Amino acid sequence: MLVDTHCHLYHARFDEDRDAVVERARAAGVERILLPAIDVASIHAALALCARHEGVYPMVAIHPSETAHATEADYETVVALCDDPRVVAVGETGLDYYWDRSFDDRQHDLLRRHARLAMEKDLPLVLHNRDKQGATESSGDLLRLLREERDASSRGDRLRGVFHCFGGTPAFAQAVLDLGFHVGIGGTLTYKNSGVADAIAGVSLDRIVLETDAPFLAPAPFRGKRNEPAHVRLVAEAMAAVRGLSFEEVAQTTTANAVRLFGLPA
Repeated sequence: MLVDTHCHLYHARFDEDRDAVVERARAAGVERILLPAIDVASIHAALALCARHEGVYPMVAIHPSETAHATEADYETVVALCDDPRVVAVGETGLDYYWDRSFDDRQHDLLRRHARLAMEKDLPLVLHNRDKQGATESSGDLLRLLREERDASSRGDRLRGVFHCFGGTPAFAQAVLDLGFHVGIGGTLTYKNSGVADAIAGVSLDRIVLETDAPFLAPAPFRGKRNEPAHVRLVAEAMAAVRGLSFEEVAQTTTANAVRLFGLPA
């Protein structure tokens, strides 16, 4: 069994064949699909999909790119929906410095509030982290802000989660592990010269979860096409090849990691 820990199944690119996408995932051995939120509308869409499909689970949050326009009422809705028993994480939140730096303060504020919410509700935190090519400012800020919130909280020992679509340096990977987080690995592992395999060379398999970020970032040989949760199997195969392990060991360990971290049914 496999778990896709990060899939935007509610995205419009799945509108024409969403049920078939879920069936292909099951046929590929992907029995659990976790849906990160972008905004309030996506949370409600994810909840509807959870009601329709067994093994689909929602997260709640406001994506950093959406924080410029998010209202206080939007955030209060996130807080309220955290209490839905189907919700498995606060995410995706984080920092995005790729497109627009004009609302960094707003991103920082919402990241801090999401981190506090995750600790209060004892839920994992799923993090987006994107910077300009070759830059590391968002990574540094993300670590700093999370450490500050952890150290200021009486519930700091609850801070945990996933740095989704992980990339960077081995030193950054170690800092993520030291903070108590897992790394989420998807299709970029299969990209030539992506550096992902080197970045996670020192990361134990028991701190790795697999994902697709579908419909984005399809693994080779589907790069440039629509991604879908069935393709997490290709990520597992790539991980097995990189680590010199069997597919079965990678699938079993990463699935156990996801079940434990997100509190999924065994």
